[in-house]
Amino acid sequence: MTALSKVATTVLVGLLAGGCAQFTGNGGMDPVTDGVRREIGKDAVRLSDPEAARRARERVQALLSEPLTEDSAVQITLLNNRGLQAAYNDLGISEADYVQATLPANPTITVSRVFGTGNFAEVGFQLVGNLLAYATLPRRREIAKREFEEDRYRAVATTLSLSVDARRAYVRAVAAGQLLTLLEQARQTADASANMMKQLGETGAANKLDQARVTTFYAELSAQVAQARLAVKREREALNRLLGLWGSDLDYKLPARLPALPAAADNQSDVEVEAMRRRVDLIILRYEIVTLAKSVGFVEATRYLSFLELGLGFRNEVETNEAGEQSSKNRYGLDLGIVIPIFDTGEARVTKAREIYMRAINRLTERSVNARSEARLAYSTYRATYDIAKYYQNRILPLRRQISSEVLLRYNGMLVDVFEVLVEERDRIAANVAALNALRDFNLAIADLQAALIVGGTVPPSGVINTTPPPDTLPLGL
Repeated sequence: MTALSKVATTVLVGLLAGGCAQFTGNGGMDPVTDGVRREIGKDAVRLSDPEAARRARERVQALLSEPLTEDSAVQITLLNNRGLQAAYNDLGISEADYVQATLPANPTITVSRVFGTGNFAEVGFQLVGNLLAYATLPRRREIAKREFEEDRYRAVATTLSLSVDARRAYVRAVAAGQLLTLLEQARQTADASANMMKQLGETGAANKLDQARVTTFYAELSAQVAQARLAVKREREALNRLLGLWGSDLDYKLPARLPALPAAADNQSDVEVEAMRRRVDLIILRYEIVTLAKSVGFVEATRYLSFLELGLGFRNEVETNEAGEQSSKNRYGLDLGIVIPIFDTGEARVTKAREIYMRAINRLTERSVNARSEARLAYSTYRATYDIAKYYQNRILPLRRQISSEVLLRYNGMLVDVFEVLVEERDRIAANVAALNALRDFNLAIADLQAALIVGGTVPPSGVINTTPPPDTLPLGL
């Protein structure tokens, strides 16, 4: 077998080793939808056409017609957040890149007509193809497929991260509303006390000091109510942004209170194992390492031979003699173009590929250590916030109610003055606010634990290198 036959055989094997990839029809969303449903039981939908957008809109409207729950807030976010849809568009772009990478390079054909001196003319054409691109197509196809699968996991991670953000925003919005209600109720009581004290002062039954103390207490509560109203607006708008709502959709209703504290906290003794098994950021980095290992092998294989082009040419030469007779000659030929690695031996490309590969390994090692720590801390925070919230509900608040009742009895019996009543009222309000904050922190800790077990922090950036050989060009001619 000649050298040219060997080259042709290699090219043929490369072209037949695998067919060209086809578009999935939904932008590669099937694994994303399955992964999201498996982890959080919600539907991730790509709005790829007006019909899909209409169905999603109808579902959002149905969810908004009822008081918003934490689960419905997450589902609306997955259906209506346009930033998430942009991430799904990125996945569609990745699929297009994958399909493009599986296509052989198009050959080039040139047609020429040359007029010589006298009665000489020449017509020819040349068909040129990049043999190296054809021969390395199976390897490039495999790398591109893994990159596409990695991008699918990135879309899953983006979706899960957004769902956790929606849960946090929902908890903060409901807690802010509950706090505002608590402070408004306290202010109403203080307003009644201030009016009563004013009337007593007009009859001479209350001195100016007691009147000033009650009025100041009412004014301070009014300031806290104003701050709470601003917090409600701020937290609700943060939730609106994640839900992707505007216009008439903003009239949805939130529950008046956070969910009640469960009877017992979940006992999870293997949070580290769960994090190592489920966290999408670690899965992405593992995929990336395998892809980079294949990329390093590809770069090493094409280190010296980065350009190889074969040209097939045909020429027809026509010459007319003095008697007017024409004679023609047909010529066929092959041209082979190759880059001579004199100055660039590919060492820089190989070194870069190896360093990127080692960087990915170090990233995975660091992220794995951090993931274990984050899972432990998230679970410890979950248990601690549960115990704190339960202690407030079962111990501190009952004692505060008992103290308030005793102080009120003594005040009615004229055993204590107004100052002690106000001090006790301030302490009671502070205890209720602290209990509410503890309950809010517990609900936020649930979302943080979910993030530590399935999402992690930020989605790791891609470290996959471009393995396509540099576009060197050589003139080919017969």
